[in-house]
Amino acid sequence: MRDGQDSAGLSDDRVAEIRRTTGGGPVVVAFSGGLDSSTVAALARDALGARNVLLVTVNMGAYAYRRGNAIVREMAEQLGIEQRCLLGQKMQHTVQRGGPACNRCTRQIKLGLVKAAARGRLVLTGSNRSDTWGQLGVKISNGFYAPLLELDKPQIRRLAEELRLCVPRIGEHSGREGCKLKHLLKPLINPEYHGQAVAVANEALLDTLAVAKFTAELANVKIAGPLGRNIALVNVRPALPADLRTAVADALRDLPAIDEVRFIEGPTRLVVKAGPALAGDPAGRAWVEHGRLAGDFAWPIEVEWRFSDDGRLHTFHVLDAVPLGVGRIQNPSARRASQ
Repeated sequence: MRDGQDSAGLSDDRVAEIRRTTGGGPVVVAFSGGLDSSTVAALARDALGARNVLLVTVNMGAYAYRRGNAIVREMAEQLGIEQRCLLGQKMQHTVQRGGPACNRCTRQIKLGLVKAAARGRLVLTGSNRSDTWGQLGVKISNGFYAPLLELDKPQIRRLAEELRLCVPRIGEHSGREGCKLKHLLKPLINPEYHGQAVAVANEALLDTLAVAKFTAELANVKIAGPLGRNIALVNVRPALPADLRTAVADALRDLPAIDEVRFIEGPTRLVVKAGPALAGDPAGRAWVEHGRLAGDFAWPIEVEWRFSDDGRLHTFHVLDAVPLGVGRIQNPSARRASQ
């Protein structure tokens, strides 16, 4: 589909492609209840019949939004397809111990568990141009098939409308799926401290906004800071009125795992430590800054990189966040590595 092309009739093309690719056989859909996987599930149902489609969801327990768990069930019922749930929370404690690792989580936990449950059946995913898997450009690989691979989010939304899907918002952002752990910007060393902080803080924020009937375009709590101190970075767009800001701050300060609360209320500089592999990969650092971090902050960010030779840090660790304009700290190791 060309950019800007009208989506009318696109579902017919995708249904025909799914029939050709699968040979009409039974399939499994890696299902989160979000826009992408729900669209794929509807296409597979129309192509193969509901009895030949199984929705498999990997539930991340405390790291899944409470509303998201209900949405999975609602969407499966709306689609009229059988749905099965697998548990992946404990696996996160291993995968994220070396720092934030969304791609590894997707490969090892989400897709890994779904593939095992598929027992040889082709697994359909919602991967598309808006995610890193889609950017690889591989539509069928190792038992996985991505019918939406060349589409972007606006195109997928138009396709969902054509399919008459009503997909509720899962988490903090209309364009994001429902994972709270992506907001933990440090290694998950202690689940009862680091994991608990990101799990309860994001629910507390959304609950407080819901009580106030405040509709946010973006609303999340990032957990940053040294390993021994959880700093809650509150991102809400549009900006909160003063009374609601106070209510949010009070709700977060009441949480035992939160040590400090800061609101992101202007352009921000993040102080980020990079592990050895990331320190030597300029493209990887650019992706972390612009692809992994920037989209979930309420204001523009820039990153001050600090390079570490600690092999236990596999990815990155956000140590601090300060308003832009505050004096920049020159870091000799970062300066040498960039020369």
